[in-house]
Amino acid sequence: MTGATGFVGGATMRDAVAAGWHVRALTRRPQPEREGVTWIAGALDKPDSLAEMAEGSDVVMHIAGVVNVPTRAAFEAGNATATGHVIDAARDAGVRRFVHVSSLTAREPQVSNYGWSKARAETIVQESGLDWTIVRPPAVFGPGDTEMLDLFRMAQRGIALVPSGRMSAIYVDELARLLVALAADREASIGAIYEPDDGRETGWSHRSFARAVGRAVGRNRVSALGVPASLLKATGQLDKLVRRSRAKLTPDRARYIAHPDWVATKGACPPPDLWRPQTDTAEALAETVRWYRRENWL
Repeated sequence: MTGATGFVGGATMRDAVAAGWHVRALTRRPQPEREGVTWIAGALDKPDSLAEMAEGSDVVMHIAGVVNVPTRAAFEAGNATATGHVIDAARDAGVRRFVHVSSLTAREPQVSNYGWSKARAETIVQESGLDWTIVRPPAVFGPGDTEMLDLFRMAQRGIALVPSGRMSAIYVDELARLLVALAADREASIGAIYEPDDGRETGWSHRSFARAVGRAVGRNRVSALGVPASLLKATGQLDKLVRRSRAKLTPDRARYIAHPDWVATKGACPPPDLWRPQTDTAEALAETVRWYRRENWL
């Protein structure tokens, strides 16, 4: 497994171990010993470590990737080229089953370098000859997430600045449960591209999701103000100018955030006998808030 030290990968590793899997997990930094886990020191650009990770495995799960790097070339290296390295390791180790975590942004590769690189990675997976499944998560939230933390903090103050348009969302525990189910599946999902979500058929407007976050933090009334795409993109340029390499809202990220439709495609959800969302989004948001508060993030 790649990405096991990250947000989605950490939840997936936990569920995989609980389900009885032994996980060989790639890591850049030393990690504490953990029952059911063998840590493999290495990185996505170090083929020897990827070979060690894949050796003796039944399935390779590629969850790692980059979301905020400065150039198109860096996105290609971190998402597309790295995926090719992981596939090579799986193939050389004789592993047929390959579960790849992509992004909804791969549907619109012309919008951003990030989406372009994720689409390139998907093509590499599809041409691998392996028994692959691709998962395109929408916005992922849950305990440990830093990407949506600002939205929770704004909602707690009673006002939230959000993009226009619509989105889908998924609780990290639900996504992890799907990925573990796919690791075990050898039939229904081979060659499939799934876009899972929380079961809300038409997704959320960004405003309605902000209000749901507000209820979770105890704010029954949140003023959710839509930010025009032009202003989002200008803010991305400003953040890059001010914070340089530490910019969070980069121009590339602003472009895909401003896109009006990040709703999971109808009919692209996994078959219900394999997986369906079980946790109500309101409760999932409330649990996320409880975790943030325990950790003093809110």
